[in-house]
Amino acid sequence: MWEIYVKTLVENMGFRDYRLEVNEAENHGSLFIYENETLVKEQLPRIVESINHILQMVGRKQDAKAIFLDVNNYRREREKLIEDLARAAAKKVVATKTAISLPSMNSYERRLVHTALAIHPDITTESVGEGKERYVIIKPIGEATGGAESREPRAEKGE
Repeated sequence: MWEIYVKTLVENMGFRDYRLEVNEAENHGSLFIYENETLVKEQLPRIVESINHILQMVGRKQDAKAIFLDVNNYRREREKLIEDLARAAAKKVVATKTAISLPSMNSYERRLVHTALAIHPDITTESVGEGKERYVIIKPIGEATGGAESREPRAEKGE
């Protein structure tokens, strides 16, 4: 079902040079678009979000389990970036013994941070905030949330 639907969707978007792999058993697929490289690269986050939103809507309407489609390895690269950010922040927290707030993230990205740092013996993680402004604080074991670096830019002296 999904392979035919995604092929039709991608072609209706105007792309002809692409490769699609769908694993319906794992509810996952990979799409590689080989044309309009500049357009695709500039719009990749929006393309990934839009295609997956459509797939979720179709899945609900068809009462079927929707697949998640990774486009040009965007999700894989994003996951690696978030995990690297989390590990670097954890190192800084251990070295400085000061909590660090990461940027706002969606629930999946926050879960990546929590999972990546779950085995770290010297730090703990906590999600705080509401809605789209929800973010993760990484802090030394035993420190209260209030010690996190401010999320607001600091004013420089003389301003």
